[in-house]
Amino acid sequence: MQQKLLFIINSIKNNKFEEPVAKILPEQKLREDLNFDSFDLAELTVKIEEEFGVDIFEDGLVSSIDEIYNKL
Repeated sequence: MQQKLLFIINSIKNNKFEEPVAKILPEQKLREDLNFDSFDLAELTVKIEEEFGVDIFEDGLVSSIDEIYNKL
């Protein structure tokens, strides 16, 4: 699961011509640490739903990697 999520995050960063991250940590914040904006979060939601069949924003906002893990 962690490797798939890392791949999804790096594919979004790649689309923005940003450096990929080597690893993700539970305490990382999507906006502050990974530099995701609203468009990136929407893309993240779609890609996670396609891969895992879960809408991570269904029950409210998700702001960290740990919160994504809890949804999955």
